[in-house]
Amino acid sequence: MTTTKFEVGDPEMAPAAELLAEMSVELGVLYWDASRLDRPKLTPTELRAPAGTYLVGWQDTDAVAGGGVRPFADGLGEIKRMFVRPDFRSQGIAGALLAALEDAARALGYRAVRLDTGPKQLHALQLYRGAGYEEIAPYNDNPFACFWGEKALV
Repeated sequence: MTTTKFEVGDPEMAPAAELLAEMSVELGVLYWDASRLDRPKLTPTELRAPAGTYLVGWQDTDAVAGGGVRPFADGLGEIKRMFVRPDFRSQGIAGALLAALEDAARALGYRAVRLDTGPKQLHALQLYRGAGYEEIAPYNDNPFACFWGEKALV
């Protein structure tokens, strides 16, 4: 099994921008609605230092995954736009990405992180629950979400 290394990427530059675009297309098809990613709105600036980050997962020279952390509230970050390219799924990369994003959130000074996911993303739902995300009341107006979770970063 190949190790995945995570590095900070600029959300408006390749390969991060390509990963974000691929995710957008996939979710648009899955939910039949391109507005899925506008609820709530996310700007590239939020996925950059000093309060956010976007990580790209690499296997050798292949960019295989990406995801970000953005500021949400005082001491609280939000994990956004987790995506693993289809050819690299079912290899544990999503779990490694989630752990790397949690580490990045800790390094940014967040005491907890939140996230949401939709009913057609069953693997994501399993991943988040298995990683210790506790279900919380909806914290945004995402009409496509069925799960809102929070995890303390101890």
